Amino acid sequence: MTTVRTVDYHTAGEPFRIVDTAAPGMPPVPGDTVAERCATAIGPGGSGTAPRRGALDDVRRLLVQEPRGHAGMYGGFVVPPDDDGAHFGVLFWHKDGWSTACGHGTMALGAWAVDSGRVAAPDDGDVPVRIDVPAGRVTATVHRGGGRTTGVTFRNVPARVGARKVPVATSLGLTEADIAHAGACYASVRARDLGLDVTPAALPSLVRAGQEVRAALATHPAAWHPGGPLLSGVYGVILYEELPDTPFGPHQRNVTVFADGQVDRSPCGSGTSTRLALLAEDGRLGPGEDLLNESVTGTVFTGRMLEGGVTEVTGAAYRTGEHVFVVDRYDALGAGFLL
Repeated sequence: MTTVRTVDYHTAGEPFRIVDTAAPGMPPVPGDTVAERCATAIGPGGSGTAPRRGALDDVRRLLVQEPRGHAGMYGGFVVPPDDDGAHFGVLFWHKDGWSTACGHGTMALGAWAVDSGRVAAPDDGDVPVRIDVPAGRVTATVHRGGGRTTGVTFRNVPARVGARKVPVATSLGLTEADIAHAGACYASVRARDLGLDVTPAALPSLVRAGQEVRAALATHPAAWHPGGPLLSGVYGVILYEELPDTPFGPHQRNVTVFADGQVDRSPCGSGTSTRLALLAEDGRLGPGEDLLNESVTGTVFTGRMLEGGVTEVTGAAYRTGEHVFVVDRYDALGAGFLL
């Protein structure tokens, strides 16, 4: 009987399932760096959304597929860091494969590291949790008050704009996409240019449009990252709408469609970083100003632009449970299925 232990969090509604690969029974993850371990997990000839089957990918599928998971599940395997400068590393995964960055997951990991005592923290004050991810080193600053975690600020790798106003044909008409990188590559599209509102009722149309945009930009040169193929390619499509500015800066609502049609329940942490870079280039986000970024579920991240393309995104993460998943060798469903 196979056994896998997890600790689950959610950040602004988006799940994050944490598995420590140092636990007994977990398969080895070869590699000298987190990026190398990610490439190993994907396997030779595979890609982030089309991994080759391996031992670690078998565990991923077990945790995302029903009846133990669902099509919207997300998580990470905790692995050793690149060096002593970070507390640990992580390999991010979802129902379709692997990703190189994840803001909501980084916030959940920061909260988990402090809540579990892995990283010491005061009852009141802030503590940085440094995490190596395939895209580089990021920091989750955990905010504490009254002996509990009250929020997390995620500092991402530098964001950069790849291309603006790229024409894209969809079944809903012609639109324009802005492409930017912030650990992963995202294309931003104004939802109302396609006649859509960012609401739960419009999700089927938003998902279809997101998939069409992603497919259309699959080979666009602006989606290429100088770090190589692991960091290249449009990972997610952000369909956004403008809301009235707050006294502190812009206010937007978005749904992020990533991988093979998965919907981010949060405002998307690394996606928010790309929105910040685009707003700053447009002159709409100045020093000391914040972006209030809402998700399709109504949850909120607050983001700000620092020097050198560095962004910070603040949200809240909460533990939702601890699990011991098993696979009985007599169970005909095995690792499960996806609908």
